This record gives sequence, C-alpha cells and structure tokens, in this order.
Amino acid sequence: FGELIGQEVLVRTLSNAIQHNRIHHAYLFTGIRGTGKTSTARILAKAINYTGADGQAGPTTGPTDDCRICQAITADRHPD
Repeated sequence: FGELIGQEVLVRTLSNAIQHNRIHHAYLFTGIRGTGKTSTARILAKAINYTGADGQAGPTTGPTDDCRICQAITADRHPD
C-alpha cells in the first residue's frame, strides 16, 4: 500500500479492513483515467491473497514480494 500516492484515505480504509479482518466480498473502483484503479486493484489482490513464502500466511498490509501468487499478479500471469 506504500506504492499508492495521493490516496491516503483509500489506503487507510483498506488497511484497516485487512488488519481488522473485515474484508468485504467486492470492491468497486471508479474514476477517470490515470487515478490508479487498476494499480489499487492489483495491490489489494496481492494483500488479500498473500500466502507468504511458506504458504501459510494470511492477508497482510506489508510487503508481498515473497509470495508465489503475488508474484504472478505482479507479472500479470494470475488467471483471476
């Protein structure tokens, strides 16, 4: 979430939802071109699907570089 610039309220809202285990079943990102909708969706997908290096971790607001699923999302190879 540290990659989102100018979206402090959104970052705080999503971070609190993840930290308090209150993740909703859907999120809708709207706005004009260039506001970070796709980037935010990818960051949120990595945060929610994070399994860690050992495959046992859960949703996180921290770094997600060591997760196989997160690496696939970053490389645009994840099927979902």
